[in-house]
Amino acid sequence: MIITRTPLRISIGGGGTDLPSYYESFGGFVISAAINKYVYITVNRTFRPGYLLKYAETEHTETLDDIKHGLLRETLRLMEIEPMVETVSIADVPAGTGTGSSGSFTVGLLHALYAFKRRKISAEELARTANHIEMNILGEPCGKQDHYIAAYGGLTIQEYHPDGSVTIYPLQVSDETIRDLGENLMLFFTGYSRRAANILDDQKAKSEKGDSGMLENLHFIKDLGLRIKDRLEGGDVLGFAELMNEHWEHKKARSKNISNDHVNKLYDIARENGALSGKLVGAGSGGFLMFYAGDKAALRAAMTAEGLQEMDFSFDFDGSVVELRR
Repeated sequence: MIITRTPLRISIGGGGTDLPSYYESFGGFVISAAINKYVYITVNRTFRPGYLLKYAETEHTETLDDIKHGLLRETLRLMEIEPMVETVSIADVPAGTGTGSSGSFTVGLLHALYAFKRRKISAEELARTANHIEMNILGEPCGKQDHYIAAYGGLTIQEYHPDGSVTIYPLQVSDETIRDLGENLMLFFTGYSRRAANILDDQKAKSEKGDSGMLENLHFIKDLGLRIKDRLEGGDVLGFAELMNEHWEHKKARSKNISNDHVNKLYDIARENGALSGKLVGAGSGGFLMFYAGDKAALRAAMTAEGLQEMDFSFDFDGSVVELRR
């Protein structure tokens, strides 16, 4: 039996510039942080014929072509996995909450299948191949951020180049800054999830058409990511908080589907009760609101009164790992 553990993520700055519709023309820049909430994948040889696949649903098929779950089907196909195999996936956080779950799932599954076949794979190859499956084979309108942060972990800078290559290096922050972020960034579940594809499809279409509003917005977001890097590496965490609020205002302007009246109301209540700044993580429209708190007790009380559940977290510095090989 093989078990992999692969982290989910929060986006710190530059989100949206990791799509090829943008970086192939202008280059992209994202700061991501892996968190200690995980997708777990098990792979085991079974005595039952066919493919036994357990996720939110259960499939038992004789052939690859009969598998309904696209990521499972195409990853098993790419790895040339024969029948008589069982996979099981569970996660600490539900899908569709803006924490990069599909990217983490694909990275974790691919890592598990490599271990199952007794082969090693680097973090770079793991991220690149997982992204290829989701973006190119399945044609999903995804970027590269989720696959790379899931594979590498840490507080990580990702630079996307027009030729498709990615440069990865750690955010150079002090231990004090890491502690500050860990203590004062708070996540609250808005109570429902959403599918990001529609929002990302709209961004892709507008970027490819050269829509000036969309491109100017993404240029600003990339520049903001660079400024966030400077603030955090300089230890100016309050300066980062100011920029996060600026990021949210420009992110909302990217699409009318990124936020809604309910989220806007929650955001305003949070700002009135201890939050210095915040934003939705992920593409938008639901999932987790992330705040930098000036008064954690007041913010927690206000969000609890609105029916939101807090999710405690810390940073993950391991990336995708094989936890058990037996």
